[in-house]
Amino acid sequence: MHSHSLDQWTHDHVYLGAKHSRNERRTWFVVVLTAIMMVGEIVAGILFGSMALLADGWHMATHATALGIAALAYLFARRQARNSRFTFGTGKFGDLSAFASAVILAIVAIQIAFGSVERLVNPVAIAYREAIAVAVLGLAVNLLSAFLLREEHDHDHPGHGHHGHDHGHGHHHRDNNLRAAYVHVIADAATSVLAIIALVTAAWLQWSWADPVVGIVGSAVIASWAVGLLRSSGSVLLDFNNAAKMEDMIRRRLETRGDRITDLHLWQIGPGHRAAVISLVSDDPLPPSDYKRRLSGLHGLSHVTVEVEICRHES
Repeated sequence: MHSHSLDQWTHDHVYLGAKHSRNERRTWFVVVLTAIMMVGEIVAGILFGSMALLADGWHMATHATALGIAALAYLFARRQARNSRFTFGTGKFGDLSAFASAVILAIVAIQIAFGSVERLVNPVAIAYREAIAVAVLGLAVNLLSAFLLREEHDHDHPGHGHHGHDHGHGHHHRDNNLRAAYVHVIADAATSVLAIIALVTAAWLQWSWADPVVGIVGSAVIASWAVGLLRSSGSVLLDFNNAAKMEDMIRRRLETRGDRITDLHLWQIGPGHRAAVISLVSDDPLPPSDYKRRLSGLHGLSHVTVEVEICRHES
């Protein structure tokens, strides 16, 4: 058989999300925006001798690093999408990046909690007016970043991880890499909001303990979001099957005429893409292509391998 005649039987393994390019552009824009804000705060902190500006600048550096990881994951996944050494494409790079970002987010939560407890035990004088100005500026940048990174989050709380069952197509189509970047800026925005509330309260009522107490609450919220992100991205990396509905539809379409599925592996290979390896047993088998054709209408099922074994009834 000539090699050119094989073309109709072969296919590429590009399983990037439907909005990969759009998400990549927006993430890079937010990286630049965050980096400018970070450098501005650190330089201003050094020039004006402000610990509040310096602390927020270095805190923002952590988020800028995580956002940079997300942007690089998009870039690498796109450039290596047709590299045959990646068996099922580069669709999971976003989940690997999201997992790394979740770890960074968890470290940020621990740092905030530790710093807050330290402030609670050893109170320090706070320049309230300056600190509030920094928090407001940080909040403005984070809200703009969140607006740029939004993607159907109206039905999905930032910290909501999957719980081992199928919620329609929400988790299947969600881009965990974009979600990780979104959670980072939302976490930073939440920190700024809580800081503003705490600082205003402390300045007005002279409750110096309000700022560190609110910091502890904020760290707990951020930690819960990090855990949700770890669970959803980790499940994709470990090929956890949470598509019960799709599995049920596959069985309904293939288990006819006495044919039975003996083995079914279903896993995510990229945002909006799943692969399936199916073993069937039949006493009157059809060609594998016939079984594949029955699954062709299943949205999101991008790569299917079917093997058929003959099991004749004894007379």
